[in-house]
Amino acid sequence: MSTKYKTGDNELAHFITFSVVNWIDALTRNEYKDIIVESLKYCCNKKGMILNAWIIMSNHVHLVMSAKRNYVIGNILRDLKKFTSKQIFTAIKDNKRESRKEWMTWMFERAGKRNSNNENIQFWQQGNHPIELTTASMLSQRLNYLHENPVRAGIVYEPQDYLYSSGIDYYTTKKGMIQIEHLQC
Repeated sequence: MSTKYKTGDNELAHFITFSVVNWIDALTRNEYKDIIVESLKYCCNKKGMILNAWIIMSNHVHLVMSAKRNYVIGNILRDLKKFTSKQIFTAIKDNKRESRKEWMTWMFERAGKRNSNNENIQFWQQGNHPIELTTASMLSQRLNYLHENPVRAGIVYEPQDYLYSSGIDYYTTKKGMIQIEHLQC
């Protein structure tokens, strides 16, 4: 079975999930999450991404996004994942404070060797599993699921208190780390 899921209409909002290989909690440090934040900003400014909602957890990322006219969601995600995988892997290798450095780099190198689509390492699992959000009900359910992630994980009490998400944009009048295009359900 193919692990390559297909997007529908690129100009419609999609709920997208991508995960670290073997669900490794590699994104526990803010400096690693910051790489993803900066890359998402770049994709919004230069790659045609329209970001509606986002969250970075310890081992996966959820996005609600679409693409501007003449851009393709799959291409945006490919570039985002390729860039961030290299940057985060390097950040882990170079981080003197990273207690799990040897184990994580070994796991990412091992995963890369087992996958013919990679040259050296594999940080993200293949596939993005996009779900086209065609109804207000689907959109509302996915936004709630996305923003409630850190609450369910016991990290925060309220969705708007988690720094690495668009929860603050949806639950307050404040702006979060990344400018989003707010969706109404």
